Amino acid sequence: MKKLLVIAFVWPEPSSAAGNRMLQLLHFFLKQKYQITVASTASESDLSMNLAALGISKASIQLNHKSFDMFIKGLVPDVVLFDRFLTEEQFGWRVAEFAPNALRILDTEDLHSLRQTRESCFKKGIHFTPEAWLQADITKREIASIYRSDISLIISSYEMNLLKESIRIDETILMHLTFMLETITEKDIDGWTPFENRQDIVCMGNGRHAPNVDAVVWLKTEIWPLIRKQLPTINLKIYGAYLPEQVLQMHKPEEGFLIQGWAPNANEVLQQARVNLAPLRFGAGLKGKRIGTMQSGVPSVAAPIGAEGMHTDLEFNGSIAETSESIADAAVALYTNQYTWQKAQVTGVANINEVYDETTWREKLSAKITTVQGNLEGHRTRNYVGTILQHQTMASTKYMSKWIGAKNRQ
Repeated sequence: MKKLLVIAFVWPEPSSAAGNRMLQLLHFFLKQKYQITVASTASESDLSMNLAALGISKASIQLNHKSFDMFIKGLVPDVVLFDRFLTEEQFGWRVAEFAPNALRILDTEDLHSLRQTRESCFKKGIHFTPEAWLQADITKREIASIYRSDISLIISSYEMNLLKESIRIDETILMHLTFMLETITEKDIDGWTPFENRQDIVCMGNGRHAPNVDAVVWLKTEIWPLIRKQLPTINLKIYGAYLPEQVLQMHKPEEGFLIQGWAPNANEVLQQARVNLAPLRFGAGLKGKRIGTMQSGVPSVAAPIGAEGMHTDLEFNGSIAETSESIADAAVALYTNQYTWQKAQVTGVANINEVYDETTWREKLSAKITTVQGNLEGHRTRNYVGTILQHQTMASTKYMSKWIGAKNRQ
């Protein structure tokens, strides 16, 4: 039986978009009959995924410790999947040294460097440019990680184009892979709550994600007062795991601003809501919160970042707006106009079924893995920048890890 080792920065949680992305990848490899082990240096939380229920093994590993070398030599994986570039930095050189024949896949989740550069530009009050992204130190680290990997999975079409156009990375080491989702059927749609039985507006997002916290602050201070002025009887409900104290203190029932916290069943919550808001001012990747709303038949109003890479050439399932005033006006129009709302809902279904069809993407991923595994040596030889970065003169993370390990033993 083929073996997959997933090296995770944190244990996957269904409460986050990254956790759902990992779950989709795990299901793909399970269908491919892989024996899967997920390993992490992190501690588990109450929201960690029940991997045992899926027949997946777990392993606790240590950072900067040679015990990992013996672990992976004993496992002999066919494929090693890093859940973000940070884990590739930490363990990639050990995988290359002690499991050299394993296919190394990097799931970028989103380009962390893009998200952090946008956040930095936003906080400094300057306009984001690809040039600013190229100059950031974290970008150089993340791109190096992509080159050291055999395949890097890129979730957003915007990010795929950014890598190809700004850096001219060879497409043979990249693969555009969106969320892989089940088709929405007519039976699913028939079970959705109709327009007239829905009420209130929602905003969803994990509190450990800085763009989500900023979006809630923007809603509270600028956007919601404008909506509430036009729709004084409705509420805005904020959902998300790990909401910080800053957000919890915004709970103001008298203003219709309700901090609800983690929703164990997101679909149940969304079936009650009429409109979703995603006013993200920085960020990257695809927005899991918006995927969930489309799957539940809820149209959205989003800032451009919230819509980026989500709908390719299809229409957006709602409205895209940039300013507080335009977001508020779009939300009121969508909330009050049944025809516009129903049209947006239909568009959301088309997006899920055409852009994120799991059968199509699984076939593409399977073909990519088969092709690269079939000529792994030749694939690595052609990735000459990757071979340079594996050379000892460039392996700063390897020797820093060895130094830390030796220091700890002393």
